[in-house]
Amino acid sequence: MSTVTEVLDRNSATPLYVQLSDLIRDKITRGEWVPDQKIPSENEFNALYGISRMTARQVLARLVDEGLLFRVQGKGTFVSRRKISTRSPSYMGIREQLEQQGYATSTEILSEQLIEADARVARELGLAEGTPVYAIRRLRRVEDTPISLHESYVPQTLAPGIIERDLASQQLCTVLELDYDLQMAHVTETLETSAASKAEAKLFGNRPGTPLLLLEQRISSASGVPFEFARIHFRGDMIRLEFHYDL
Repeated sequence: MSTVTEVLDRNSATPLYVQLSDLIRDKITRGEWVPDQKIPSENEFNALYGISRMTARQVLARLVDEGLLFRVQGKGTFVSRRKISTRSPSYMGIREQLEQQGYATSTEILSEQLIEADARVARELGLAEGTPVYAIRRLRRVEDTPISLHESYVPQTLAPGIIERDLASQQLCTVLELDYDLQMAHVTETLETSAASKAEAKLFGNRPGTPLLLLEQRISSASGVPFEFARIHFRGDMIRLEFHYDL
């Protein structure tokens, strides 16, 4: 593989836009440009490399689409953070996956309370509206950076006193299985994009409207009894969810 230089070769068979793309990738790979660092503007690329603004705009747009860069309206283009790949929590708890990859994690309990199930929660758990359920909200961090917000709803009758457990140091799925014999056997999941609300953005330390991944799960036992409904918001700029299938 040829070495990327600081000069674009106009006599090369390689198109200028490819050369500029390779140059930007190389600077990021070598750590010359680090996450959250602002990179040159289209005008600056024009001055530095004699490439047209249109070509520079197309290159930056493509790298933004690939997730290598991100734009902030009115401020410029910045280097994205490297995304962490995880599988759905139905395969293995998110914290366990992250720690197996060598990341230091921590969990903050935002709230734990007994509430009356609203229409949505009741429907997902097969309960009558108003049935007592535990509502548990946790914020997960990787290397002190918030990456996911977990909201779980568990029927009180199936896991009495669960909020008295230490759910900051233990995974909820582990407590449900070991302490209440509620083992995950059937999972229904939906995945969609969402935009961070003002409150969510404050927790994640980013801007309202920032793209998030919303994974919803209805988890049932082997007998088909739903025992947890979960809503997990992942930072779209930091997490990539992987799905593997054997057909």
